Amino acid sequence: MTLPRHIAIIMDGNGRWATQKGLSRSEGHLAGAKTVEVLIKECLRHKIPHLSLYAFSTENWNRPQEEVDYLFELFCQFIKSELPLMLQEGIRFSMIGEKSKLPPSAQTALEHAISETKKGNNLELILAINYSGTQEILHAVRQSVSEILLQKEQKAYIQNLINDKKSSEDILSYLTSLFDDIHYTEQNLRNNLYLPDLPDPDFIIRTSGELRLSNFYLLQAAYSEFYFTDTLWPDFSARDFEKALLAYQNRKRRFGKIDEQLDQ
Repeated sequence: MTLPRHIAIIMDGNGRWATQKGLSRSEGHLAGAKTVEVLIKECLRHKIPHLSLYAFSTENWNRPQEEVDYLFELFCQFIKSELPLMLQEGIRFSMIGEKSKLPPSAQTALEHAISETKKGNNLELILAINYSGTQEILHAVRQSVSEILLQKEQKAYIQNLINDKKSSEDILSYLTSLFDDIHYTEQNLRNNLYLPDLPDPDFIIRTSGELRLSNFYLLQAAYSEFYFTDTLWPDFSARDFEKALLAYQNRKRRFGKIDEQLDQ
């Protein structure tokens, strides 16, 4: 049985679920948090090593302030309530996104969970909060460019060019050479992603019937398998998860190759 090593989930439909039942959106988010508990246990049962959950995008700041405040309160409650399970089951908690812009209470809760669970080796639970795939790529570009330019030997060589009064064309030519196909590759970029050691998601699940990535793992999803379901996130059960895994097992991942090459 071939199972994905890394499953990423776009948890969509909390608000619609609540509306259908005549409940508040906050109650929908609370119900969605209970589904997260189910999925964590299912990943442990199937020995899936990485689970990413898209919890709050950079675009979600545009929601009503009351809802945003509740979501961050819920994040803190969830992390606190799940910490004993994480420690008991060997779950390592991680986060991707711009943490510095989060409310102080959320930053504290996240940092505490990351520190307390760092030795977990059965499952890595990654929460994407204030996350944008575009921003992650920009972050990686900026970091990787700075990494190259701030190397001691590069700084010294550039300073020598300036001291020798080389022309701006010569200096620009040298700087450009640092980022040619040989010296700057995809790996430079990947080394500066939020979690560079995290394998790309093999399988991305989105609930609620929407058929888009919504700025999630834009670089990492290049060869992911996708699974879309009309089921709203709070209704997504262990049985629904099994159905998704079965669909994954029936896929043939080619990575640009043809079947004959895969069989060799």
